Amino acid sequence: MLETEESSSATFILNHSGSAQYAQNVEMIAGDNSQMTVITLHDWDDDALHIATHHARVGRDAKLKHVAVTLGGSAVRLNSIGEYAAPGGEIEKLGLYFADEDQFFENRLFIDHSAPQCTSNVAYKGALQGKRARSVWVGDVLIRKEAEGTNTYELNRNLLLTEGARADSVPNLEIETGEIEGAGHAAATGRFDDEQLFYLRARGIPELEARRLVVRGFFAEIIQQIDVPEIRERLSASIEDELSRSMN
Repeated sequence: MLETEESSSATFILNHSGSAQYAQNVEMIAGDNSQMTVITLHDWDDDALHIATHHARVGRDAKLKHVAVTLGGSAVRLNSIGEYAAPGGEIEKLGLYFADEDQFFENRLFIDHSAPQCTSNVAYKGALQGKRARSVWVGDVLIRKEAEGTNTYELNRNLLLTEGARADSVPNLEIETGEIEGAGHAAATGRFDDEQLFYLRARGIPELEARRLVVRGFFAEIIQQIDVPEIRERLSASIEDELSRSMN
């Protein structure tokens, strides 16, 4: 169990690597007026199997930032659940994944708005390369009738780098009250933006480097929101390694 006491602040990093068949359950409790950051890194070997559930409960005026990064493993599935114990809570869920050939990465999120005046923001981005590279993202947000004043948004975007890769994205939003600040969702899956590539190549940048710049920019929005410099540097280096394998 990960827990922050009232009016405190803490950052937790869960690092997964090597070869394993691993089932995991993580409970997170953010006390009133506290701030909690949880970063879970899945950098497994190619034969690893990992299924996990992360369940968070956020207190009055508390803030939770949950960051999920998946770069390795044969199959990795993460169920991420957030709920509110009192008004004023904030949940931010960020995700980044890069799937190679024969890898399967799945993220399923559920945010249960059952208290008034709470907010949630979800942003996940993934890139896929190689035959049978596969990702599934399902984002569920429920705004209950007692959750007046809710403000929520969820986003998932996927970039397919090669033929044979597939990304499924399913955002869901259920609203039981009309007394909310705002609610929305967006999802998109596609290949390289031709306009971006044309812009870069028109300025003398070779096509290979232009493609790398597009992918770096695609992930930058997520990486820049990670508050631990060492993790940002590690992720940037890992993405460079992934790109070097696919674009040489």
